[in-house]
Amino acid sequence: MKNKRNVLTIVLTSLIMLACGAKEKSIIGKGNGFSGEVKVNVITENDKIKELELVEDNETSHIISRAFPILKERILKEQSPIVDNVSGATYTSLGIKRAIAAALKEGGKDFGRITIRTKGPEKPVTNLEPIMTDLVIVGGGPAGLAAAITAKENGLNNIILIEKLDILSGNGKYDMNFYDLINSEAEKKAGVEDSVEKLIKDNTNPMDTLERTRAQAEGAIKLDSWLRDMGIKLNHYYGKRGHMAEKDAYAGEEVQNGMEAKVKSLGIDVRTGTKGTDLIVKDGAITGVKVQNGNTFYDIHSKAIIVATGGFSSNKELLAKYSPGTEKFQTSNQLGATGDFIPVFEKNNIKLENLEELNLFPFIIRSTRDLTGGGDGFMLVNSTGKRFMSESISKNKRFEAANTILAQPEGKAFYIYDQNLYNSSYRLQKHVAKGYHIKADTIEELAKKLGVPSQELVETRDSFNNAVRGEIKDEFRDKPFKREFKMEGPYYGVQVESAVHMTRGGVAANEKTEVIDIEGDVVPGLYAAGEVTNSSAAYSASVIFGRIAGENAVKYIKK
Repeated sequence: MKNKRNVLTIVLTSLIMLACGAKEKSIIGKGNGFSGEVKVNVITENDKIKELELVEDNETSHIISRAFPILKERILKEQSPIVDNVSGATYTSLGIKRAIAAALKEGGKDFGRITIRTKGPEKPVTNLEPIMTDLVIVGGGPAGLAAAITAKENGLNNIILIEKLDILSGNGKYDMNFYDLINSEAEKKAGVEDSVEKLIKDNTNPMDTLERTRAQAEGAIKLDSWLRDMGIKLNHYYGKRGHMAEKDAYAGEEVQNGMEAKVKSLGIDVRTGTKGTDLIVKDGAITGVKVQNGNTFYDIHSKAIIVATGGFSSNKELLAKYSPGTEKFQTSNQLGATGDFIPVFEKNNIKLENLEELNLFPFIIRSTRDLTGGGDGFMLVNSTGKRFMSESISKNKRFEAANTILAQPEGKAFYIYDQNLYNSSYRLQKHVAKGYHIKADTIEELAKKLGVPSQELVETRDSFNNAVRGEIKDEFRDKPFKREFKMEGPYYGVQVESAVHMTRGGVAANEKTEVIDIEGDVVPGLYAAGEVTNSSAAYSASVIFGRIAGENAVKYIKK
């Protein structure tokens, strides 16, 4: 839910206070964030910022809900909008700070122009004394949070979780789908009979050992119950083991909000804005992690370490090194996915596998990097209004397709669909509602709004419809369309391109999540889970292996 307040009520309250001789002033300021205008009510008393209230916004809910409280705390403390952005929410932070600065300027206090580079005063370098704990978890995404909760549930009290960004949940909070969940209440309600053996059969692949695939499957059959015990409900099942919170609600926000709330209720020591920079090695054994919080540095000594730092989709240098050519693409992953521990593993002779393997997603929105699309029934056209490749892209053709899109005139490609596809896809409906996609009653109107030649787009649409009906052979597809449909208005369109969605290769870990060195031996006390590991699996597996890591780390510590 968006944090919207009744603007009229705020204005009337201000007038009443003024009439009563109150010294408080209330002014609503506006600033542009990532997805549009942000409005913030700034309440001052005798030139002091007393309170900040988020009035209205169009930002991603799971970003602004995490970022606004942090910025509010910083601004109230400094009594100024000249503070650091919330890492992981840079443009949302910019919109909030600009809104507050605009309100303060209207009230007579000018803090100057707020830009993306505006930050708080530099703090001096400080080196703190080392601290001790039983378990340190590096990374606060799905795997790290699941590991922390499970370790606590298994009787461990001294846990520290560090996350380099100011907000938790990594890329998980963006995810629409929660795949490979079996024995769920939603699956049962749909009458689906599933099992560990069926999931193993479907998921067996060269990247994962059979033992890891079995561990994932055995974790998957218990996962829905574990989530529901925390109040996390994935009630919508839509086939092929895919789950969402509801038909019109993404899974990621439900799962991550629930795990964050659980971590907080358990009293786990969570340190955001704190980056793990290296492992501490003493007499050949790994005994902790070196960390950095701004200009503050210290060591955390521990009996066990779980690394859950994610992949490196946002690191152009590592992409160019391990998967040449992919560095030219955008990423749909969160910007903190920079592979910080890849060089740490290399330096410490820890085994890395399949770093060239990654997942390209066919279509993201060019301007916002959101995954988009809704199944069969769309056209892909360039800026001349013509189709240029098959819309059906197999996994082994995605790299080629991504390059083909970038090679189009002006580097532009448009995803065009009609009301039928819109009606069948919640993702498309959500993107239209947020203003990410353009809507038009006719194909000619859509062409004008997208800036492509009208006549050419009409001809392309007509030819596409003829091919769908089988009246002519489609020049871009070897196989006929899976179903008959006719593209007809209203029409929708958005500029798209392909993106690196996640990296698959990473540190080698066995089915117990124990990390393996280059000699093939287990590294005592070191565990890894999530996208940082070598694995073909994704979101639900990050939670599953996070749980396995938390459980096995506790067993190791108790020994």
